[in-house]
Amino acid sequence: MTTNEKPIGVFDSGIGGLTVVRALQRELSNENIIYFGDTARVPYGPKSPQVVREYATQDVEFLLSRDVKMVVVACNTVSAVALDVVQKLARMPVIGVIVPGAGAAVAATANKRVGVIGTVATVNSNAYTNAIRQIDRHVQVFSRACPLFVPLAEEGWIDHQVTGLVAKEYLFPFKLEKIDTLILGCTHYPVLRDAIRSAMEPHVTLIDSGSATAAEVSRTLDASGLRNPSTQHPNLQFYVSDLPSKFTEVGERFLGQKMGRVRRAEGFLEEETRK
Repeated sequence: MTTNEKPIGVFDSGIGGLTVVRALQRELSNENIIYFGDTARVPYGPKSPQVVREYATQDVEFLLSRDVKMVVVACNTVSAVALDVVQKLARMPVIGVIVPGAGAAVAATANKRVGVIGTVATVNSNAYTNAIRQIDRHVQVFSRACPLFVPLAEEGWIDHQVTGLVAKEYLFPFKLEKIDTLILGCTHYPVLRDAIRSAMEPHVTLIDSGSATAAEVSRTLDASGLRNPSTQHPNLQFYVSDLPSKFTEVGERFLGQKMGRVRRAEGFLEEETRK
């Protein structure tokens, strides 16, 4: 296998990163992908930055053991507090979801008032705020944690009235702040896009960081000379740190297609268990 034919490695704390894989498939239909979801320790959002950094180290080491050519951090929490850890370990192109999402939001906003929704860790890190202000210091950023969106998405309550009520409760303050752009700062949130859309003013642009990240991955592959020239059907591999059954059931909703075999990453947590 040539370097260009090697897979892109994608990891997340669990299932949400599959929305990034979905975006990558739309943007890069011939690239091989290996996905790792740390389902044994999900969610990362409420955990301390130190713990997230430790988990990120182990996640990226697993992907590197699979001989990937690039790493995509499909987790807003890791992108917010541990991207430097991944970059130091990987020594290859590393793309997180925050900078691409911030760039897309700055390009979209007309009144320079941008909202961000995400996990507690992502919001508390101010990562989106900092990234946006590095691009345009005149943009005002309003952030809000929406922790209930993750279990609602995983439960499959896409069109449930409870989801609509929760979305209205979470998102009402953004109406008062008169934002015209909203970043979906968690990879679970695109699954709830319709409920979020209904809770916002019609003119508000929703930014899916996964789509923005896929576009950035495409640019990076070209700049690094790593794009896969093969016209063969791409190989998608899925690994998790816990039992695969629940991941497969819920994951197909996030991915938008059948997943095939999902493997447990044997030995991934054995050393930690022995301590």
